[in-house]
Amino acid sequence: MTTTIATPAARVRRGLLYTTLVALLVVFIAPLVWAISGSFKSRGDIFETPPRLIPGPITAENYANLLGSQPFFAWFGMSVGTALIATVISVFVCALAGYGFAKFRFRGRRVLFTIMFSSLSIPFAVILVPLFILVVKSGLQTPWFSLIVPWVAPAFGIFMMQQFIVQSIPDDIIEAARIDGTTEFGTFWRIVLPLLRPSLGALAVWSFLQTYNSFLWPLVLISDQDQYTLPLGLNILFASENRSYDLVLAGAVLASIPTILVFILLRKQLLEGLTAGAVKG
Repeated sequence: MTTTIATPAARVRRGLLYTTLVALLVVFIAPLVWAISGSFKSRGDIFETPPRLIPGPITAENYANLLGSQPFFAWFGMSVGTALIATVISVFVCALAGYGFAKFRFRGRRVLFTIMFSSLSIPFAVILVPLFILVVKSGLQTPWFSLIVPWVAPAFGIFMMQQFIVQSIPDDIIEAARIDGTTEFGTFWRIVLPLLRPSLGALAVWSFLQTYNSFLWPLVLISDQDQYTLPLGLNILFASENRSYDLVLAGAVLASIPTILVFILLRKQLLEGLTAGAVKG
């Protein structure tokens, strides 16, 4: 058995790598830690100098005031509900469209794909007003419909699925299913979708975050405070005359729970989907 001894240069590089990773971890996690700490402090103690990481005394009054004085559960249900529905529909539609672009040859395929891909360069703010007019003129401005529609067929998701299918699903598998008499949709449902599981998990996380964190579209569309999403509701608290930082921090901590749960549940598929195609063998 041979033992590899790290050279001084390798140790220095490894030390620099670990130091950089730890520094990045601190940068990314510090806001969440500060929010959790501040959510258990009174309003006067949030901005005390020097700041204290551990509240003293610890109080849950912020959470009680938030849940008792604001329609937080309505905001929470609206955000989580629309995000889950939009994610399920988006994942299915993107996988189906990606399969069509990857495995079917039809006239105008390249033109359609180019138009779809080019839409990635168009900011959402550009289509905001036309989309709002279209939704209102169609009489479909109910929140449970209009908050979901813009996210059901994102160009990024279609492109992601198309690339994954091209790289990971051989044409021979599709042809074998067709020879066995499987319908095209049956091939997609029984063969393609199971093979897409890693990329579907990655797309589901991305789609959920896009819908859950959406602010501009709900801001334009919704006027009833009881139908606000969480970003709108927390913005109301922040923009109030009293600047309710205590309630905002408590709401931010509660609002982060669904995103953390989604990552925990789909972390395996997310990592596999992000690394798919990175190593070819």
